[in-house]
Amino acid sequence: MRRCCQGVGLPCLFKGVGMAGARPPRFLLVFDFDETIVDENSDDSVVRGRALPEALRQSPRGGSYNEHMQRVLAFLGEQGVRPADLRAAYENIPLSPGMAELFQFLSKQRELFELVLISDANTFGIEAKLRAAGVRSLFRKIFSNPASFDRRGVLTLGPYHSHKCLECPANMCKRKILGEYLAERAREDVEFQRVFYVGDGANDFCPAGTLTAADVAFPRKGYPMHRLIQERQEKQPGAFQAAVVPWESAAEVARYLQELLRRKC
Repeated sequence: MRRCCQGVGLPCLFKGVGMAGARPPRFLLVFDFDETIVDENSDDSVVRGRALPEALRQSPRGGSYNEHMQRVLAFLGEQGVRPADLRAAYENIPLSPGMAELFQFLSKQRELFELVLISDANTFGIEAKLRAAGVRSLFRKIFSNPASFDRRGVLTLGPYHSHKCLECPANMCKRKILGEYLAERAREDVEFQRVFYVGDGANDFCPAGTLTAADVAFPRKGYPMHRLIQERQEKQPGAFQAAVVPWESAAEVARYLQELLRRKC
């Protein structure tokens, strides 16, 4: 069971350090990618400046966005857009404000924070950007739609999984992914004191709803995740259990976590 330690007179993070066989407490920090780590939707970034047929210009209403992007990427490949072109497009997506500062902080706290990324983008684009930014090694796992190049050099995209959640797109439920990850780590004898979730979209609201009162949701201010949390808090006070810390710059997330390390439980 995840809970804050109850040491008296000792900083929460360091209770038990030095005891035989004890390991430092750990926190799980979950990131979204599009408009969270990066300041754009990566799907928009790869098509910017490229002429698409009318049928591919707009996202489908009521249809599968994942399947829509499969068609878009296939079209780009047929038009001669090569792997190097796509890699460069992903690498050049700007980080969100303050994100470099947050990663700098986290790089110095690897023993305390375990990082995972859950995104409805694709593995190729995410890996390319994280490596270009020099932060790939910070993440223990990346959960996203599988993407790889076929023999023609076309980036092919698939769905991440199937699920029964009625709130999420058919190809990905982040709540299911997060729940399975926490269960997997528990089987490996890793229990997190707190979970922190940094996101922006409507599909981040679903997993954030599973957070406990010990956890923190960091929704990007004014984005769908933030608005949905506000609506839930207004309509069902107490239903959303986690603390909510909206951010405009990820440096605000870094400052919150720094303060957490200074506080006593």
